[in-house]
Amino acid sequence: MEKSDTYAIVDINLSDKDMKSTSSESDISNEGKKNKSPFTTVIKILLSSERDRGERDYIGFATLPEQVHRKSVKRGFDFTLMVVGESGLGKSTLINSLFLGDLYRNRKIPDVQDRIEKTTTIEKKTMEIEERGVKLRLTIVDTPGFGDAINCEDSWRVCSAYVDEQFRQYFTDESGLNRRHMQDNRVHCCLYFVPPWAHSLRQVDLEMMKRLHRKVNIVVVIAKADSLTALEVKRLKMRILSDLEEHQIQVYQFPECDSDEDEEFKQQDRELKAAAPFAVVAADTVLEVGGKRVRGRQYPWGIVDVENPRHSDFTKLRTMLISTHMQDLKDVTQDVHYENFRAQCISQISQHAMRERGKLKRDSMGNNNEVVITDTDRLLLQKDEEIRRMQDMLTQMQEKLKASDKKHDSIIDV
Repeated sequence: MEKSDTYAIVDINLSDKDMKSTSSESDISNEGKKNKSPFTTVIKILLSSERDRGERDYIGFATLPEQVHRKSVKRGFDFTLMVVGESGLGKSTLINSLFLGDLYRNRKIPDVQDRIEKTTTIEKKTMEIEERGVKLRLTIVDTPGFGDAINCEDSWRVCSAYVDEQFRQYFTDESGLNRRHMQDNRVHCCLYFVPPWAHSLRQVDLEMMKRLHRKVNIVVVIAKADSLTALEVKRLKMRILSDLEEHQIQVYQFPECDSDEDEEFKQQDRELKAAAPFAVVAADTVLEVGGKRVRGRQYPWGIVDVENPRHSDFTKLRTMLISTHMQDLKDVTQDVHYENFRAQCISQISQHAMRERGKLKRDSMGNNNEVVITDTDRLLLQKDEEIRRMQDMLTQMQEKLKASDKKHDSIIDV
């Protein structure tokens, strides 16, 4: 017998008798342990040696993804979605269709007097959703009254103030002593509804997006797309994209696919990018068509199936928002929008502290012109330098995002 590092190589001379004994598994089992086939001995030695080598080389950190998965599922997930658009565009119906619920069951329709004096307000609705053991705490931030008044120049203020307030609350909780039970109420995505009868983005739309595009991920949605022909939808999409580029408004940009992704996922990503802005049709009515139950709208000339890609981009919007890019929306909110807000807050606190220190120095110096730099001042100067470096890093990140946006636009133009 010749030995190797990993297994033993056995020299076997097969006779006619041995060949006959290996011709049938039933014969081997009947002969017992004494007449085992030499092939069986070699295979057992190989498997045993391979198993021993695998146990020696196994450390255990390959289970880290499973540990993170179990912990995340146990903790649950949060997602906050803001919907902005004037009344009558089907915002509530779309939300109910996306999440298969009824968030507006107890909604009251305002009377004429309330509509005349209507101003933009904020309404929050939270629901717990569970799917295959995964829990999602969904918060819908509605903006009733937006764009309904005759004078809409201040409609954006309430929405922008709410986004800033959620950032400020998260910053306060993050800077506190007890951060164990922090609740993330930051707005991760804003669905902005454009009416189908508009030939492009209106002034109120542009003003609103200019105020929000550096604070939240904006996804533009063309409402009630079943009132437009396919050619009209295409033209409206082109005008919207042109207006966004002309006014330098940054809406949510899809991340690039990794090179190791399969072709099916890459094709799906290309379709989602080509569909934006999404022209959607929403319905909360289930109809029966050809023995099949579908969610759609009944018209005298036929039925619009909201999940049919030839009728609507509803399926693509749902796929992007829930199935493929929900975590990326949260990551961009954390890494870009919140970091910008956090850097501004730290800069303001630092500037205020420097002004206070300067005032104290002037009061304490009196007639003495000698300036004494204490250890505290040195530490604060170091912190100021760190803040400046952080701001430079954020500037570089924004330039990279702009460069990727230009690259994405050039790909679309081709």
